[in-house]
Amino acid sequence: MRSLPTLEHLITLSDDVGVIQHAVEDVPNRSTGYCTDDVSRAFIVVLQKLEIDPHDAVAERLASIYLSFLHDAQLADGRFHNFMGYDRTWSDTVGTHDSVGRALWSLGFGMRYAPRGSWRRVAKKIFDKGLNAVDWLQYPRSQAYAIIGLAHAAEASVADGDVPQYRRYLRALADNLKADYLATRDADWHWFEHEMTYDNARLPEAMLRAGLSLRDDELIAIGLRTFQFHERVTVEGGVYVPVGNEGWYRRGAVKPRYCQQPLEGVAMVDAALVAYDATGDPAHRTTAQIALDWYYGRNSRGIVMARNGGCLDGLNESSVNMNMGAESTLAYLASAYALAARPAATLSVAR
Repeated sequence: MRSLPTLEHLITLSDDVGVIQHAVEDVPNRSTGYCTDDVSRAFIVVLQKLEIDPHDAVAERLASIYLSFLHDAQLADGRFHNFMGYDRTWSDTVGTHDSVGRALWSLGFGMRYAPRGSWRRVAKKIFDKGLNAVDWLQYPRSQAYAIIGLAHAAEASVADGDVPQYRRYLRALADNLKADYLATRDADWHWFEHEMTYDNARLPEAMLRAGLSLRDDELIAIGLRTFQFHERVTVEGGVYVPVGNEGWYRRGAVKPRYCQQPLEGVAMVDAALVAYDATGDPAHRTTAQIALDWYYGRNSRGIVMARNGGCLDGLNESSVNMNMGAESTLAYLASAYALAARPAATLSVAR
């Protein structure tokens, strides 16, 4: 049995502001500064760690730092900055659609799982203001991230009387993704777009979470159908081989196998676990384990990507990106912690 990964490399990447985006091998590259994308991921990871080990003082300290960063990142209209230089100066006018969606996701997660009441209340304050940005989100992935956050927020004890509002937003965004699917699908292509690009499994995960929260069997069915399509594309003989970012996977073309990115693994883990929640089928728990094992060397090149609590940045056909940036490290930690928090013997069915 593998030991749970430590926060060692995340601590190295973090300071009293947030998380340094990139690294030169395992050394933080300060010139790349910070971003809301990565701090949002990091906030989720340390809350996952605290769920497993409530007495982790380091995770507790980092959670407060990351939540403070998100509070500072928010603009008056509810959107968020994304990029901050190492000099603590915001370098953009407004962040990307994905970064705003990820911020809402992490805050909804914080509302539901943060161990301190003060953190749950602060997360809710930022989240509620951020709802003003929901209609601004244009792209499937940014909408999916917001859906995941809304689904968590709707289950949070701190939500109080706002659950109907959260579910209205959830319905609108889920209907957008449903329309994308219905406009694109055919007998051989069960997907939301004409190509599979990055962070792919987040789309079926969002549909499944929306369907479970709204008790909508059609959304659940679409989530399962698209998840199973993604699984057929990416699991080869029990090995997770995500879509590489060398050209993406276009309908009717050959799937690119490299450069494989670590964020695909955690998306697959999370989607597989919520697919289990929707069905009770233990095969989905097995798929989650297959995706986690990608980090430990059960991948198309047999190379261990996880190193000392961090993760190498990419798996190429004839090389490996030896840098260990925040996105990669957080993907690995989130995958490991998600499965550790839900061992096979204690998985429960949500329906």
